[in-house]
Amino acid sequence: MFWLLALLILLWGLLYYRSSLRWTALATGLLLGGYLLVNGATAFSEILLIFFALVFIPLNIPFIRRQLLSRPLSKLMKAALPVMSQTEQEALEAGNTWWEAELFSGRPDWKILQDLPAAQLTEEEQAFIDGPVERLCEMLNDWDITHNRKDLPKEVWDYIKQQKFCGMIIPKRYGGLDFSDTAHSEIVMKISSRSSTAAVTVMVPNSLGPAKLLLAYGTEQQKNYYLPRLASGEEIPAFALTGPQAGSDASAMPDTGIVCYGAFEGQDNVLGIRLNWEKRYITLGPVATVLGLAFKLYDPDGLIGGKKNIGITVALIPTNTPGVSIGRRHFPLDSAFQNGPNWGKDVFIPMDWIIGGVAQAGNGWKMLMQSLATGRAISLPALSVGAAKFTCRNTGAYARVRKQFKLPIGELEGIEEPLSRMAGETYILDAARKVTTAALDNGEKPAVISAILKYELTERMRRIVNDGMDIQGGAGICLGPKNYLGRLYQVIPVSITVEGANILTRTMMIFGQGAIRCHPYLQKEMAALQQNNLPEFDNLLFQHLGFFMHNMAASLWLGLTNARFHSVPGDKDTQRYYRQIARLSVNFALLADFALLTLGGTLKRKERISGRFADALSNLYLCSCVLKHYQDQGCPKDDSPLLHWACRQTIYRAQQSVRAIFWKLPLRPLIWLLRIIIFPTGKPYSPPGDRLIHETASLLLADAPVRERLTHGIYINNKAGDATGRIEVAFKAVLAAAPMETKIRLAQKQKLLAKADQSATIADALAQNIITQQEADLIEAAERARLAAITVDDFSPEELAGNRQQAS
Repeated sequence: MFWLLALLILLWGLLYYRSSLRWTALATGLLLGGYLLVNGATAFSEILLIFFALVFIPLNIPFIRRQLLSRPLSKLMKAALPVMSQTEQEALEAGNTWWEAELFSGRPDWKILQDLPAAQLTEEEQAFIDGPVERLCEMLNDWDITHNRKDLPKEVWDYIKQQKFCGMIIPKRYGGLDFSDTAHSEIVMKISSRSSTAAVTVMVPNSLGPAKLLLAYGTEQQKNYYLPRLASGEEIPAFALTGPQAGSDASAMPDTGIVCYGAFEGQDNVLGIRLNWEKRYITLGPVATVLGLAFKLYDPDGLIGGKKNIGITVALIPTNTPGVSIGRRHFPLDSAFQNGPNWGKDVFIPMDWIIGGVAQAGNGWKMLMQSLATGRAISLPALSVGAAKFTCRNTGAYARVRKQFKLPIGELEGIEEPLSRMAGETYILDAARKVTTAALDNGEKPAVISAILKYELTERMRRIVNDGMDIQGGAGICLGPKNYLGRLYQVIPVSITVEGANILTRTMMIFGQGAIRCHPYLQKEMAALQQNNLPEFDNLLFQHLGFFMHNMAASLWLGLTNARFHSVPGDKDTQRYYRQIARLSVNFALLADFALLTLGGTLKRKERISGRFADALSNLYLCSCVLKHYQDQGCPKDDSPLLHWACRQTIYRAQQSVRAIFWKLPLRPLIWLLRIIIFPTGKPYSPPGDRLIHETASLLLADAPVRERLTHGIYINNKAGDATGRIEVAFKAVLAAAPMETKIRLAQKQKLLAKADQSATIADALAQNIITQQEADLIEAAERARLAAITVDDFSPEELAGNRQQAS
């Protein structure tokens, strides 16, 4: 028993510290030698020697190892690899990897995250936010835009163009603002807290659109012509990718371009492309003056080379080109942003309208994937955080102002739970947004993280707005100028659907790409197999096996100790969360390898498993961002409830996702062994408890610095006639009157005042000098503001009939 225990401890130590095969053989040989010295030569010891020789000698001689193990395994793995289309390959090659690869490794290097410079704005960027962005928000009336105009007013369009809102990413040498990704995010976030229509109008030209593609791939002539016009608003851009037959499967698009000769601007025999297409869901399409178009290019006559099927290509087409049909609108859930279909019938364009010229023909999908690698991480996440902060601030204020059962509804336990969820989730969203934009400004282009952000932030924003609607109650469902939340609630599915529908983003992109892009060895092994490089494959294979065995040993140790002895950064408030991330990261890496080993190429189609892996990876990333965000803000102690709620929630959800993966994997006996290795003492983590829920909810009910930090960056006003201004006015008035109301309640409790209506009670309190006239004025002002805040809109039958006629 002693020798068996010694062997197990030795093997565990060798695996945990990832010892080489030679050191493993040497250490095991020494232990075997010790056993022989103590026990002498026996039949059992001879068997052990034979077993040792059969295992370790071949493993330590590369030539033998390759012939006996690596060559047969290479054939099996090559046969099991899924067939990968060109578009899938280009999607995998888009962008780079960053912190998600560290989480995938099972051994995250915290220094990478700790050393990332915090997101910062320049003085010029801050001045733009304080000036033109603030002014634009003041100009916006969301009810008028969505209910009456179905568009932005002309003066708003003019202001957007004049202030170069559509040129944020364009360098100054082309007349743009040349702002950072952080500034881009802050601007979209602030505008979205006032009007989703205006936010979408501003964000689309700066996200996936002609400007981004031109900057990366355009010819100098194209840049010099289009970029100044796009920056000034002289050109309104749209990008046409999605069509009725393709949707998210861009490789299936039926839109075609045929290389041929044709007539153009009075000249015959111009080499160009004859296009036919049908697109829909194109934002800014109805008002676009220049259309970025994705299509499949064919060259049947070999006019530009020997290849007939050239592939997906993108071109810039002025919308007044003959054959282009544009201008009709979709009506996306009562939102007023410009969105619509377009068609092209036998549209002839010259070859130099391809973005990047003929040299970029066929590279369109790669170009789009590279652009989405960063664009998806900025625009919709910023819009989601703006909506979350907006809902959080105003609903929290409403919960303090609105009374039921003689109490502010925010003090009721049933309301505290969604309030705490709103505050904690908003903290998570803002942390992820800021850390990711800081990484983008630092030169990273993390494609997998951009998918995580798009999915997680839009989904969590949806839950925040739903919670806000539940708390708002009847005031949330009655549309009108006073309702600040109803329109936002209506348009949530738009953000869920665009830039990659969330179902596919979760089940196909996050882990589907991450398993190959972020794994320390898998992509290199696939390359070695494709190149038939057996020595390289052999080297990688045994490193991979060592990685897998290390993760088994590390999972067991960290599970038994709950990572208490694991070296991590942080302080007494944060170290436990760093350790929990480290533990779950190892568990995730182990399960990912087990899934790849047992399912092979079929894992590509196991979307339920992929979805749960995506949930685990996403929550580990979000928790990492929370810790980094807390550090960047200087670790304010009054933010600690938000920190603890956010970390406990994300870690709990990561744990639950890991547990859910068990039941989706094959080979059940091995799954039970994995469960014991990963969770040897049972389920260690729980969601936020009642005390933490109360502390977090309370943060939204007080006018304190933590509330200002949580909702920083959105548009805030104190206009009593404004949809959100009246809530802010009432919130401050109610808080100012709270001490006086406490005096009155205490006097009533002591039987000094009778319980009556408010006016009588105030008069009696004044008469008895319980309150002063100034204090009475504060109470009455608070009551007027409270009534204004809870009042909902109503309409005459004639007004509603007029609206129906206008809509028809």
